[in-house]
Parts: sequence; structure tokens; C-alpha cells
Amino acid sequence: MCENCGTSAVYCDENFKELAPVLDKYAGTKGSLITILQKAQDTYGFLSMDTLNYISAKTGVLPAKIYGVATFYTQFRMEPIGEYLIMLCYGTACHVNGVERIGEAITDHLGITDGETSEDNKFTLNHVACLGCCSLAPVMMVKGPEGDETFGNLTKDSVVKALEEIKARG
Repeated sequence: MCENCGTSAVYCDENFKELAPVLDKYAGTKGSLITILQKAQDTYGFLSMDTLNYISAKTGVLPAKIYGVATFYTQFRMEPIGEYLIMLCYGTACHVNGVERIGEAITDHLGITDGETSEDNKFTLNHVACLGCCSLAPVMMVKGPEGDETFGNLTKDSVVKALEEIKARG
């Protein structure tokens, strides 16, 4: 139960107040489910089952449909991510330039593989199809509290150095 209003915490407006403007704008608009899910993920970092059920209650879209959309598209995360999201490009240029070795170096250094988060919740690794930085191949982008950073022309040593510098920030 919600301490604020006595309703089920899943349906408490107070627990989802950051999402209210999005739902006010899009809840009645046909075809807006993906936009709502994107905004919810931007707000909370991932899509919890409580969030999906709340969206269902406010939009009238069945929870199964919302869950189906959220799990179909790879852009949506159902679990929390680390403070830093590593997006390692596996596009053609990166593949040709040895991204597999870079991925192995990240896995060896952080102990995580694609889709996993480090034990200290500092890093989450995601393999992506293309970052659009082909001239920097192999390349990774890191999203963190300071914004997005791109690291190009990676080697096993340079990727480990970059991760250590990021880790040292705090």
C-alpha cells in the first residue's frame, strides 16, 4: 500500500508523478505507446513491472500488450542499468576493425557480457548495431551522468584505460 494515499502502490499517482505530464499529453493518442515507454524509461532508467501496470491503468492499454511492446524492442530495458551505459558498436566497420577483441577486453576487465551490469552497478554493457561513427572504428559510446562520450580507434589497452578513467570519477 502507498503511504501517501492508501491505494495500491502500483496505481498511486504520487509514485509516478514524473510521468504525469507524459501521460496527460499522450494517454489518449492512438499509436503513442512507444513514446510513452521511451519517456518512462528516460525518467526512471528502466521499465519496471509497476511502471508498465501504471501506464496500463492510465491509458487503458492491456498490460500484456504493453509488456509485449516493451520486451519486443531492444531499446527498452526491464532491469536497472549501471551508472554508465557502455554501447559497444558491432557494425560492419567495427567488426572489420576488431571489435570482438575490444568486447573481450571489456568482459575480462569488468566481468560482464552483453546486457549485464557490473557487481558495483557502475557499468552496463550493450552491444549495438551501429553508432554511426565508422571512421572511428572500433568505437564505443558511454552514457553517464556527465553526458555521452565517444571513444574511437579502440585497442584492448585503450578501452581498459578509458574504463579506469571513468571509474575513477567517483
